Amino acid sequence: MNKQIRVGVVGCGYWGPNLIRNFRALADCQLKVMCDISQERLAHLKSLYPEVEASTDYQRTLDEGGVDAIAIATAVKYHYNMAKASLLAGKHTFIEKPMAASSAECEELIEIARQKSLVLMVGHTFLYSPAVRRIKQIVDSGDIGEIRYISARRLNLGLFQKDINVAWDLAPHDISIILHIMQQQPSTINCRGSAHITPGIEDVTSMCLSFPKERSAMIQSSWLDPRKVREMTIVGSKRMIVYDDVAPIEKVRIFDARVERPPHYDTFAEFHYAYHYGDVYVPYIKQEEPLKTECQHFLDCIRHGTTPLSSGKAGLDLVRILEASSKSLKLNGGAVELGAPAGAAPAAATGHAPGTPGPGTAGKPAPAVTARA
Repeated sequence: MNKQIRVGVVGCGYWGPNLIRNFRALADCQLKVMCDISQERLAHLKSLYPEVEASTDYQRTLDEGGVDAIAIATAVKYHYNMAKASLLAGKHTFIEKPMAASSAECEELIEIARQKSLVLMVGHTFLYSPAVRRIKQIVDSGDIGEIRYISARRLNLGLFQKDINVAWDLAPHDISIILHIMQQQPSTINCRGSAHITPGIEDVTSMCLSFPKERSAMIQSSWLDPRKVREMTIVGSKRMIVYDDVAPIEKVRIFDARVERPPHYDTFAEFHYAYHYGDVYVPYIKQEEPLKTECQHFLDCIRHGTTPLSSGKAGLDLVRILEASSKSLKLNGGAVELGAPAGAAPAAATGHAPGTPGPGTAGKPAPAVTARA
């Protein structure tokens, strides 16, 4: 058997314990250290995993922890400094979404990883979901025809964030799925929202991504809804897919429904849309934990030197859309052109997550930092 890859998880708050549990369960991984500034959290995790080292000093974890790779599950505003320190220390690096607080920061991390031949991966967990993988197969097979639009809703009551708005918190899941299915970047972004609870931090947003060939995607995000909703509808020219991640079974349904325009007509009286209603199909989907698949993929990429599905480039593409959404919010929903990435962040997408460091932080030395949840 190949030598185990030694991993350290930094940030033991909301999501970090899930990474700890999954990395520890993988046969080709040795979970070496858990790092956080909270002694209380570390003590609790140490009671669950007594064989794993615990540390409150991130820099010492990098210097003396004996790890090959670092997984970062801290607040977004710490991602850049912590990931940069990890990469400069020669560690393969996994960063939870979103990758960083600006595209300039993402670009610098990608370049450091390239120079040092290290794996840089972003936690776009839903790309590893069996349901999303099945949807991707269906779309690529041409079964639903040409995609016309995608509509996504991700709603719940909380968890309220203090440093990023709801678009930066919840929309990355839907954006990553949409980009994966569309296989191209949108041309323009419109985003409107409201800050009902914390001034300056939107808790409800509605985002529209416009793609070439009259295709679009709408994303509704909210921390103020009484129900937990995780739903996406993909409307094709032949069929439609409804993906409900909250559903205990039958998460994916294919509707044999469409609207057809008459090919020929001479008068308005002859013009009639044809509505087709067929069966509903429920494809078989094997139940697997997406995070476990994602963690295994990170290890496989390290072992074989391959590019992750959710690579640093994918993380950059997503952050550029979030930047554009922040810019559009300031323009009261005005359209922001995404443009082509080249060097620094495009002029039309210079907004950054509220309360987080802007592009000016990229390029500065990474200070010694401690892990935060």
